Amino acid sequence: MPTMWLSDTQKIGVAFCSGGGFFLIGGVMLFFDRAMLAMGNILFLIGLTIIIGPQKTLLFFARKQKAKGTAAFFLGLLLILMRWALIGFCVELYGIVILFGDFLGTIAGFARNAPIVGPYIGLLIDRVPSLGGRRNAELPV
Repeated sequence: MPTMWLSDTQKIGVAFCSGGGFFLIGGVMLFFDRAMLAMGNILFLIGLTIIIGPQKTLLFFARKQKAKGTAAFFLGLLLILMRWALIGFCVELYGIVILFGDFLGTIAGFARNAPIVGPYIGLLIDRVPSLGGRRNAELPV
């Protein structure tokens, strides 16, 4: 069985990020449960810090071109902790899109290669141009 290229601590970070994602999904499914959304955010930040390291995490959030996304993400987290879960989640979701929008093409390419649902995901990706579909496909160049 092929091994992953991650170290053991990075694998733990992936587990924390996955747990954070599950808590976020659960918090949304439970009508924006404040505790689950907050736990998901905390687990996601811990996992990201473990995966790329504390210094690179701070550099990622402190980049000048990502300042709007960082502010929206942490403002959304603060709003969730202040019991404004729906508004906080929407603000935080905007921040996540701004912060991690560069990775959407990579994620779309990975999802296109999924064994059973990959071709269907590929059709969806081709219809939505911002998800990494063929851009300028209608140009005769």
